[in-house]
Amino acid sequence: MDFDLSEEQRLIKDSVERLLADRYDFERRKAYGKSPEGWSAELWSQYAELGLLGLPFEERHGGFGGGPVETMIVMEAFGRALALEPYLATVVLGGGFLKHGGTEAQRAELIPRIADGSLRMAFAHTERQSRYDLADVAAKARRSGASFILDGEKSVVMHGDTADRIVVTARTAGERRERCGIGLFLVDANAPGVSRRGYPTQDGLRAAELSLANVQVGPEAVIGEPGDALPLIERVVDQGIAALCAEAVGAMGAMHALTVEYLKTRRQFGVPIGSFQVLQHRAVDMFVALEQARSMAMLAAMMAQEEDAAERRKAVAAAKVQIGRSGRFVGQQAIQLHGGVGMTMELKVGHYFKRVTMIDTMFGDADHHLARLAEAGGLIAA
Repeated sequence: MDFDLSEEQRLIKDSVERLLADRYDFERRKAYGKSPEGWSAELWSQYAELGLLGLPFEERHGGFGGGPVETMIVMEAFGRALALEPYLATVVLGGGFLKHGGTEAQRAELIPRIADGSLRMAFAHTERQSRYDLADVAAKARRSGASFILDGEKSVVMHGDTADRIVVTARTAGERRERCGIGLFLVDANAPGVSRRGYPTQDGLRAAELSLANVQVGPEAVIGEPGDALPLIERVVDQGIAALCAEAVGAMGAMHALTVEYLKTRRQFGVPIGSFQVLQHRAVDMFVALEQARSMAMLAAMMAQEEDAAERRKAVAAAKVQIGRSGRFVGQQAIQLHGGVGMTMELKVGHYFKRVTMIDTMFGDADHHLARLAEAGGLIAA
């Protein structure tokens, strides 16, 4: 297979890497994190100018017409820079629901606003009891004429505190863990009955607890079939996992580069510690784990648009297993080889490890996806 990037893809890669190199050093990242939004609104506008926010959407909606490979390029660069902006929540997840399940009216209204940076979105699905089960939804959606009334609680809504529209899952029928009876609804974040409590996460990003009390949404706010949204949810989440895998590879690559540089400059017994063969071997082991993760992230990107849901899920689950294992190994080695200073908040390497650890837990950790592979008979990656 040809893994070379096209000319357009190389231009995207060069543009986003150049922007982040110029604007995302460690001190600036800390300043962005202390802003009211928890990220840089100025950089968000620059992402829009570069076309990054419209990357996966059709040109007639103001997009670029790209796919998972273009998203992989951007997310890997974001992982390398430890970017804080809500790209995953807005473009990959929120935009993904519109792209794959929205009506033509919803796409025409909202996707151009995502592309120009004026609309931010979030995905509210996780509940306190649900853990990694996408079918475990307790929030209720009851009909009221042509409209729906939403009630329930959602947890860890990534960037939910700054979103303008929130894609909310709620049950229209059935028991809590039934696959049928789940609906998707576009909710205005400032609608009556919506309350949000924002907070920082361990990796420096933002999330929110969301409460819905008698929130009324019209028929124009329904995404897809009101009681048959789970296949759409699984498809968009798989694409989100593929994007997270690419981000993790970027973060792991940065951890490896920082560690190798530290081994070259840190001196002990009058020589750089990188001259000790045992430490060289550990750096090589980190590189091997990184390349294994990179290969699986590429597989996830290529399979993200697979129409066969079973094959797509197996590939994405296999990638998530490898990303979780590689991220843990590379992060632990990076911290240990840096010594005590690796544990400090002042050094960037620890922040990378935190982000990779959070990526492992999002949408199911390595153990969860290994169990999914076992159930599906897809243990080829284990």
